[in-house]
Amino acid sequence: MPKHKVGRDLHPADLHVGRQIAVVRMHSDVSQAQLSRSIGVSCQQLQKYENARNRVSASMIYEIGKSLGVPVSRFFEGLAGNGELSREASLLPVDEQIEFIASAEGRRLIERLVQLPPRVRARVSALIAAIAEELGAFDKLPGRSRPQIKASDKAADS
Repeated sequence: MPKHKVGRDLHPADLHVGRQIAVVRMHSDVSQAQLSRSIGVSCQQLQKYENARNRVSASMIYEIGKSLGVPVSRFFEGLAGNGELSREASLLPVDEQIEFIASAEGRRLIERLVQLPPRVRARVSALIAAIAEELGAFDKLPGRSRPQIKASDKAADS
């Protein structure tokens, strides 16, 4: 049985369970503040669970599942039996989204978007969707790949 190393190394099961707590919470449209109140911990503690900085006890996983209306087993779905994440589970799009939202870049983007008036925010969202659609269509053309922006091109745009 693999031992959890003290320090910065995260055990794959702890990371997986933390991510699943965040995924289920977001899919349930529950804020961190709402869930933390419901289970009797601070928002900071819940963030530490979701980021795997603190391990989640069995009783806390039970309380989280009860609060979100899911069985405890939901937090372990996709986790390989030998303590390592299966390849499919580690590449879930929702996990990638959570990682981006949790990143410094994601937080800065969200903070700036929230400061915009709702009408402008909707237009920015539509613009991003159009760009993503355009890039997706470009990638599907035979023999085509996304153009790389050179440093000289970036300077010219400034």
